[in-house]
Amino acid sequence: MIADQGERQQVALEASGRLASLPFEHEFATFQGAPAILEAFRADAVDVAWAGEIMAVQSLVAGDDVQVVAALQTDNSLNLGVAPGAHITTLDDLRGQRIGYAEGTSQQAFVLRALDKAGLTVDDVVLTPMALPDFPDALRSDQIDAAPMSEPVFSRYMQTPGATALPFGEIADLSEGLSYLYSTKRALSDPATAAAIRAYVSAYVEAVDWANDHRDEWIDAYFVASQGLTVADGERILAASGTTSFPHLDEDLVAVQQHTIDVIDDAGELPRPVEASDAYDLRFDEVVTAAVAESGARHSRD
Repeated sequence: MIADQGERQQVALEASGRLASLPFEHEFATFQGAPAILEAFRADAVDVAWAGEIMAVQSLVAGDDVQVVAALQTDNSLNLGVAPGAHITTLDDLRGQRIGYAEGTSQQAFVLRALDKAGLTVDDVVLTPMALPDFPDALRSDQIDAAPMSEPVFSRYMQTPGATALPFGEIADLSEGLSYLYSTKRALSDPATAAAIRAYVSAYVEAVDWANDHRDEWIDAYFVASQGLTVADGERILAASGTTSFPHLDEDLVAVQQHTIDVIDDAGELPRPVEASDAYDLRFDEVVTAAVAESGARHSRD
């Protein structure tokens, strides 16, 4: 079972022609946010999933056996949406505001980095806990003043009359742009399942790199046909996110993840100390490296 969000994996594999060549039986299930995917992993209901980098932290804190088997990186993929009528044009304006807050998600780290950049602490704002899917409606109904959102949710929200957002220059450095493919030690301990996951990692790297090289087809297949956005929306989103690269699973990537953990810990939002290195199956770097070489993709954004 493959856990997806917003049909992103399934559409990329279908549009690139990689789905039909997967050498194992497969089924996709759609989830909204990392917490729901973690629950599915705990129930042994999924074998591999795509989610943001904070799910690795949440898994470590909970003592789960979830492991990173591939990494994808774009430029900052998050925006800070502002409620109609709210007067927030800079990060400094967040003082005293109600901010949508979803623990265990990339949006959590984004908010904490935003506060740190503005010289604020969690005590200077009102963090309003809620699930990621609730952010747009909470903004529209004046329950919160601002919320971080990924695409294509952000583009849909910006169609709301009166909706605004912080200028991208204010928030461009607040996200590492990382997302991961995850599995579990339990799944990887089974030779047949481990072989299927290796094949899936290769296929997905190739599918995403196909999207890098076929942007018009990707916009039509995903942003327009799957997500109901316009071609212009898709072009703007891809211009902001840049080319997706596939970092090595190595000590450098672990250090980036540890820095994110430290940001959360420094804000007093980490229940217990954890080590980023425990979240990675570095053996899969060989799989990623081979797939990158085969497809002509890149390991870094430079």
